[in-house]
Amino acid sequence: MVTSIIFDIDGTILDTEQIVLKSLQKVLKDELNKEFQLHELRFALGIPGKETLKKLNITNIEEVHPKWSKAELDFLHEVTVFEEIEEVIKELSLRKLKLGIVTSKTKNDLKDGFEPFGLNGYFGHIICACDTVKHKPNPDPLLACLEILDVPNDSAIYIGDSIYDMHCAKSAGVKFALALWGSKTSEGFEKADFVLSKPMDILNLV
Repeated sequence: MVTSIIFDIDGTILDTEQIVLKSLQKVLKDELNKEFQLHELRFALGIPGKETLKKLNITNIEEVHPKWSKAELDFLHEVTVFEEIEEVIKELSLRKLKLGIVTSKTKNDLKDGFEPFGLNGYFGHIICACDTVKHKPNPDPLLACLEILDVPNDSAIYIGDSIYDMHCAKSAGVKFALALWGSKTSEGFEKADFVLSKPMDILNLV
């Protein structure tokens, strides 16, 4: 029996693809004086920001990472809530499910880029990047959320759009549901327990 649904944010609740890629493109131009095409940076979607910078061979990550977060503010107007997702979250809360969030966003990212949408109140707990030493794909953030919600891992489902999300769920012993509206592909997600074409499909899980 499913008693808890835990969500990722970027690519699952919020359509943040353009803000992530455009702000990263801007920061790399400033730092490296190199113009990346947006499609070259798509690997950054769904993984922690510092991991992205590491893969780009940025040496002064602790300095560049906050600059990237600040650059995102210039594109916040482009962020939207995926169609149907707010209605689904409200319905899940009415069904007395325990709802949570596990995200790679920082607390400041949450304050600037998530709280304005007014969805925080539906979630029993939110785990962000600073709440655990290890991050996705490590299971620790998801396990921390389950512990606080007081939910056994075999009665929870984690919904996300990235390989990191899936690996996090699998390592935590939690079923994983792929948000196809964010991932745009099911390739590489053969181990997903559920593939959801649209947010309304979430209601079929419970």
